[in-house]
Amino acid sequence: MARSLRSWLASALCAAAVCIATAAGAASATHPFSVRDLVMMDRVSAPVVSPDGKTVVFVLRSTDLEANKGRTHLWAVATDGSGLRQLTTAAASDSSPVYSPDGGSVYFLTARSGSSQVWRLPLGGGEAEQVTRLPLDVDSFQLSRDGKLLALSMAVFPDCADLACSKARLDERAASKATGRVYDHLFVRHWDTWEDGRRNHVFVLPVAGGTPIDVMKGMAADSPSKPDGGSEQYAFTPDGKGVVFGTKNLPRSEEAWSTNFDLFFAPVDGSAAPRDLTAGNPATDTQPVFSPDGKTLAYLAMKRAGFEADRQRIVLRAWPDGAERVLTEAWDRSPGEIVWSPDGKEIYASADNLGQHSLFAVDVASGKVRTLVSEGHVEAEVPAGDRVIYSLAHFRSPAELYVIGRDGSGARQLTAINAPRLAAVRMGEPETMTFKGAGGDTVYAFVMKPVDFDPAKKYPVAFLIHGGPQGSFGNQFHYRWNPQTYAGAGYGVVMVDFHGSTGYGQKFTDAISGDWGGKPLEDLKLGLAAALARNKWLDGDRVCALGASYGGYMVNYIAGAWPDRFRCLVVHDGEIDTRYSYFDTDELWFPEWEHGGTPWQNPAGAVKYNPIDLVKNWKTPTLVVHSEQDFRLPYTHGLAVFTALQRKGIPSKLLVFPDENHFVLKPQNSIQWHDTVIGWLDQWTKK
Repeated sequence: MARSLRSWLASALCAAAVCIATAAGAASATHPFSVRDLVMMDRVSAPVVSPDGKTVVFVLRSTDLEANKGRTHLWAVATDGSGLRQLTTAAASDSSPVYSPDGGSVYFLTARSGSSQVWRLPLGGGEAEQVTRLPLDVDSFQLSRDGKLLALSMAVFPDCADLACSKARLDERAASKATGRVYDHLFVRHWDTWEDGRRNHVFVLPVAGGTPIDVMKGMAADSPSKPDGGSEQYAFTPDGKGVVFGTKNLPRSEEAWSTNFDLFFAPVDGSAAPRDLTAGNPATDTQPVFSPDGKTLAYLAMKRAGFEADRQRIVLRAWPDGAERVLTEAWDRSPGEIVWSPDGKEIYASADNLGQHSLFAVDVASGKVRTLVSEGHVEAEVPAGDRVIYSLAHFRSPAELYVIGRDGSGARQLTAINAPRLAAVRMGEPETMTFKGAGGDTVYAFVMKPVDFDPAKKYPVAFLIHGGPQGSFGNQFHYRWNPQTYAGAGYGVVMVDFHGSTGYGQKFTDAISGDWGGKPLEDLKLGLAAALARNKWLDGDRVCALGASYGGYMVNYIAGAWPDRFRCLVVHDGEIDTRYSYFDTDELWFPEWEHGGTPWQNPAGAVKYNPIDLVKNWKTPTLVVHSEQDFRLPYTHGLAVFTALQRKGIPSKLLVFPDENHFVLKPQNSIQWHDTVIGWLDQWTKK
């Protein structure tokens, strides 16, 4: 079956009086969407609601193309949608807003003093004032309920007695002319950074000033986790006397192959060593959140050790040492974040859901789940009395702020930050479809029409393959793999949520482990065939396949296992040798789970679907893209693919970014990436 998103998208956009003109008469005043529109869209994030529920403060990121980076500032809007205003204007970026308990000021992070510190902005008037003056950068923070204490994270050397020691050691290293690094354990490098001995630790500091206390003192562990954990991984206890934080408290030698994050409790005065609250669970426990009455701790937990894509369940613990119960065992979705309702009767959670990232309300007493927002990609949610404020993106719009009643009524848009930019572009129309995939299972896919679609014409196809592999393109406004950039270039776009994708139940997600080139490839074949059969305007003779990470692996595998199907291929950060990649990646738990153990424990699993074994079949023109700071899949994989292509005489190009990691993030690099990729597609499908 097929289900059009057109009516929902139109109503969502028009709710803020931002109806995008598509009539022929308006076309001359607009242009097809491109990467240049993509990188210049403002990005809304991190909403927080005032204690009286009347105002939302949020972060707005704008792009400084000349400086080749984004800049963030704090903005505010009333919860009725009125009074949009900018709060901060300093040259340095401002982020991470937190309201004071009385609502009279907002705390935030900024580097306007030369290093990242906590500042406070009085909302009644006056300039922002610096709160912390620490010798190291503050990476994240939380405020206690009474507003008297700050919990904040900094990267320190765990054997140092104080912050001055860590600062002195960094200065000494910077001054040294010797550059060698010596290691005796793994995580030699992680994501895009060579390890230097520092660990993220949580400190507690009075807002009024004083000496910060390391509540993790002596622990060779990180909280928040690297590379992208934040303040959601720790929380003050309701009485302000302790902090609960998540970390891997393991021997350093075991971290690279373990997913065992536990929650620990530590007193704010450092008078006792941290106590493990979840030692009985060998898998991940994270995101502690206390109920409004302080009687219950909620957190997210997985069950299976070593599996990073296991289903996250909401667990409730009577605080401090009472019984625990799993609230969502019967709910086959995996929430990404949780927040309590003001009365403590519900927990709001967002989760992947049938190609969307929906917003749900979970009854604390029964575990019953209600859907509040089904369509689009909910990126954050915060309660505001009997309403919920949330950010929402979808195929035709970046994230904007919305409000909805707790009963699911009265949904409306609060901000239209990108209205002028959206009004200036023409976009492709998206549609969802389902088909019978591997094993007869129902599989979801998305098809997007090209801009200025004419049903009488045939259009070339960009066949996008998502990474993860446990992931989903989904109905969102992606800043790296946005299908609108291809629709704007005249392509029909097809995206299949193959076995292994998230949001369709844990059994469907589990299906890819140990079967990378099996059911997922069958789904891709059947999904492309179904899309072509149902959309006669798609030209099946002019199709190019593109993918990154696992999607890049799949493109490499397709090159040998499905060599006669595509006009061209694009492989971004793609794995070429599944056996060798175990030895040069960073997080070993991933290949050990996906391939059933280490290469010496299970040699067959390590090479079951290995692209390098099928290079003899390669024949398709291929663009290879890789980044030198990618330590998840080092750039030698891209060089190996390009070497094989060149040696076999297959038309090929190599694009290398020396300053990017697994993602291409810099605005100018994103433009170069898209220009190169779409130019490659044009070369093989349009000329």
